Amino acid sequence: MFNKNGSKNVAKERLKNILINDRVNTSIEVLDMIKEGIINVISNYMEADNNSVNVKVTNLDNGNSVTPTLVANIPIKNIKHLSSK
Repeated sequence: MFNKNGSKNVAKERLKNILINDRVNTSIEVLDMIKEGIINVISNYMEADNNSVNVKVTNLDNGNSVTPTLVANIPIKNIKHLSSK
């Protein structure tokens, strides 16, 4: 069964993300480079599920103003136990 409200909300969220990315002049290519950089850095400390990493720009409303904010969801597979040097 087709859920009209669910589809409407998904479309609204996608449009909002496109507008936010456009406002801060962030292309998909730039977000992909940021994602790759984050994965490279954290790989020194933990093993992430690289295929499930999600990086996006969204708005953070802190009450006084709305600020574009980078959000990264990174599923962790394993923490590396590093010896102190």
